[in-house]
Amino acid sequence: MRINFKNLTVQVVIAIILGVLVGQFFPKFGTELKVLADIFVKLIKMIIPPIVFFTVVNGIAGMGDMKKVGRIGGKTVLYFEIVSTVALAIGIMVVNLLKPGAGIDMSKAGHGDVSQYTKAAAESSHGIIDFVMGLIPDNIVSAMAKGDLLPILLFAVLFGLSLAAMGQNAKPVLQLFDKLTLGFFGVVNMIMKVSPLAAFGAMSYTIGKFGVGSLFSLGKLMGSVYLTMILFIVIVLGTIAKMFNFNIFSFIKYIREEILLVLGTSSSESALPRMMERLEKYGCSKSVVGLVIPTGYSFNLDGTSIYLSMAAIFIAQAYGIDLTLGQEITLLGILMLTSKGAAGVTGSGFITLAATLAAFPMVPVEGIALLLGVDRFMSEARAITNLIGNGVATVVISKMENEFTPVAPVAAEGSSNPSKSA
Repeated sequence: MRINFKNLTVQVVIAIILGVLVGQFFPKFGTELKVLADIFVKLIKMIIPPIVFFTVVNGIAGMGDMKKVGRIGGKTVLYFEIVSTVALAIGIMVVNLLKPGAGIDMSKAGHGDVSQYTKAAAESSHGIIDFVMGLIPDNIVSAMAKGDLLPILLFAVLFGLSLAAMGQNAKPVLQLFDKLTLGFFGVVNMIMKVSPLAAFGAMSYTIGKFGVGSLFSLGKLMGSVYLTMILFIVIVLGTIAKMFNFNIFSFIKYIREEILLVLGTSSSESALPRMMERLEKYGCSKSVVGLVIPTGYSFNLDGTSIYLSMAAIFIAQAYGIDLTLGQEITLLGILMLTSKGAAGVTGSGFITLAATLAAFPMVPVEGIALLLGVDRFMSEARAITNLIGNGVATVVISKMENEFTPVAPVAAEGSSNPSKSA
């Protein structure tokens, strides 16, 4: 079988393998290559705000029905809440069953500096009122500059509704926005050409800084987290997909390039623009994609939810703290709130974990030092789970709203036939 080295999937896989080798045998040099991943993620983050804004405005204005927008938004938030709560519950059940924290050598605790995470957690807002206030930007320019997706999404929905009310008078604006959207996606395609370099740099840094050996020191926890996320994707998301007449494995195959990109960079945000484009080609309407995907990056972090619940109870097990059923239900309730504020970037899950434990004094927050060495390796798993979860949610909402149009096989690079799934 001939390997097509021009294929982006092949390039990213090779880059990840080379990154592991460089990080293992040249660790000092490997850690310095993190700048490659940082540059790529900054390039992607540069393009996300305008893409989200123009896509949502075009989608909402094209719908032209305020009731329909509200209905889709309501179904989306309800779906996110149910599925992410199931993810939290599954994480708690598996960690209680496997007990990966039992017998951990506590001499390893305290060796890592967790002050940056506890400080960030203390400075961040996790209350409901703070969250609602955070939805409303001081001004849209500052929200665009900071890349705050939810305020941008709120303004885009309002602006889209305003254009919809204008009728034919808004047509020139929408035509302009449509052309601008195509232009921005063209920039994304240019940026994606350097994604193998980003994957190489990120993997070199991860292996070079933490070493393959750190995988074994807390291997039971890592194995438990990976197992839980696989079960969640196959059983929970697979069942949801089957209910809506598409196959989870075919869907995963269709978005494999985006999954590999997330694997390489440890950030689901790096694949956001491409994911929106791919889901439209898969058959989802532009309006549903524009609403569901950006919202999902704050409301539907299934992988992060699993990680948070398992990590919190893992720390309790390591300290020999036996939580009661009532305490675990309380922890679940706290996580249902704090997990909604976690962003799709590396390290945010750690900050959210610190904020959760600060609000749940039964588990010592300094215990997160136990996870410093392996958190980076688990971040790939949760980012991939987040990506797949948001993709499934978009297809589901599209089908619920009859906004899904089965398409012929997409002739995009590395794509697979979605018609079997549709």
